[in-house]
Amino acid sequence: MVRPRRCRRVLFKPNIIYFKPRGIPLVELEEVILHVEEYEAVRLKDLEGLEQEECAKKMNISQPTFHRLILSARKKIADAIIHGKAIKIEGGNYKI
Repeated sequence: MVRPRRCRRVLFKPNIIYFKPRGIPLVELEEVILHVEEYEAVRLKDLEGLEQEECAKKMNISQPTFHRLILSARKKIADAIIHGKAIKIEGGNYKI
């Protein structure tokens, strides 16, 4: 039996939830869904410059879980930038 997923703590919910390449109509774009907790992982690690252990504590998760979360977020962001996809920030398993 699979262990239930622990709710991740998010300190800031994003005000802007959509990014897309300029000059391309939205109907022509593929979307990449970035979960709110992935957004928070990128914010803590890359913007705030915290160590992974600190980030994991702030999000109330283990360091290996944080590592998987940040890798997933960075892969989605890279895919969107390289392939010209829109990024939509929504969903996930989190509490503010």
